[in-house]
Amino acid sequence: MWAYESVFYQIYPLGFCGASYENDGKVVNNITKVISWIPHIRQTGCNAVYFSPVFESDTHGYNTRDYTKIDARLGSNKDFQNVCQKLHENDIRVVLDGVFNHVGRGFWAFRDVLEKRENSRYINWFNINFAGNSCYNDGLWYEGWEGCYDLVKLNLRNEEVVNHILECVGKWIEEFDIDGIRLDVAYCLDKEFIKRLRRFCDSQKKDFFLLGELLHGDYSMFVNNEMLDSATNYECYKGLYSSFNCMNMFEICHSLKNQFGPEQWCRYRGMHLLSFVDNHDVSRIASQLTDPGHLKLIYALMFAMPGIPCVYYGSEWGTKAMKSDGDPALRVCFDEPQQNDLTKWIGSLAQAHKDSRALCYGGFKILHLTNRQCIFEREADGERVIAAVNADGQTYTAHFDAGAQRATDLIDGTEHDFGGGSELAPYSAHLWKVY
Repeated sequence: MWAYESVFYQIYPLGFCGASYENDGKVVNNITKVISWIPHIRQTGCNAVYFSPVFESDTHGYNTRDYTKIDARLGSNKDFQNVCQKLHENDIRVVLDGVFNHVGRGFWAFRDVLEKRENSRYINWFNINFAGNSCYNDGLWYEGWEGCYDLVKLNLRNEEVVNHILECVGKWIEEFDIDGIRLDVAYCLDKEFIKRLRRFCDSQKKDFFLLGELLHGDYSMFVNNEMLDSATNYECYKGLYSSFNCMNMFEICHSLKNQFGPEQWCRYRGMHLLSFVDNHDVSRIASQLTDPGHLKLIYALMFAMPGIPCVYYGSEWGTKAMKSDGDPALRVCFDEPQQNDLTKWIGSLAQAHKDSRALCYGGFKILHLTNRQCIFEREADGERVIAAVNADGQTYTAHFDAGAQRATDLIDGTEHDFGGGSELAPYSAHLWKVY
């Protein structure tokens, strides 16, 4: 699977393009802005782009109006087809957001229900009760996602609904040549629907990637040979920033050991979950961390741990924003990309990750652990990489059995000798490939 050897770059298109919040239906070619960012995306080492919603919606993208049309505020289908073509020409894969649990109130089938009520042929596409009412005073009740009534829950047990979604996905593959789908709120989706989707996508394109948004619970209930290829690793997302803010490396290493450790009982051995330090739904990592000196280190740890690394647009140069300021603050428009030391650092980490079988496929074994330092090993196909992080502002000398005498740092190419202990400079990180 190509995704297991990739580094993702996430773009929230409506914010990225500076689109208006309300969709007035006027077509504006904004999405081709992505093309001018391709050199920057390549410089960050990313070789796959995950687009948050691009299809016609009422406002924020997750309240879909039409699965077959690119949002007018982004441009036309032809415009987006051009973007996907340019990305592919630069060896960058394309993954789209599949928002299949719910649609917007402007979705054509739901509008038909509001207009024709009991006479609509689409009643069973949703969970409707004509004896009730909604907060929109529709004179009928319908199920909304987690009580949000601008997000109308689809009935994924209805064969017409499933067929409509599969038909649309087939068109995405045909028209845009997409390489995968990220399933929004996958934890809410009917499992039989996910299995149908998996079988359909596999029949349409080899190595088609299905990623699910999972927050908690047992990820293996969804990530398996019948359903998803991967899921968002929210457990380790929290562990990453919390370990640095609390100066307690035991927290993230405990999660990683339970998920990917050498013992047979570890929950997700062999899985490739999506690793991230921020995204469109949470505070930017530069605002989340209490010590700015930890910003490079948290990316180093994220790229070194088991999983598929994902970078959120703008965070690669340290953009700040807090969730408490609202979603628009997290999904802003930048006139052009920026480059600084953090960007170059991430580019080096990304290249190291892609070039290493151990970092793409290896397990997880702790070699040395304190509150402020962690050293662990990744091994696959005879290649061993030792990741070392010193989150302290003081130099630290670590004594551990490296199982080798010397190594090369995959980040900067420097040589390292394990003899007499390994000295870690303040706020430093290394990816030592041993030999």
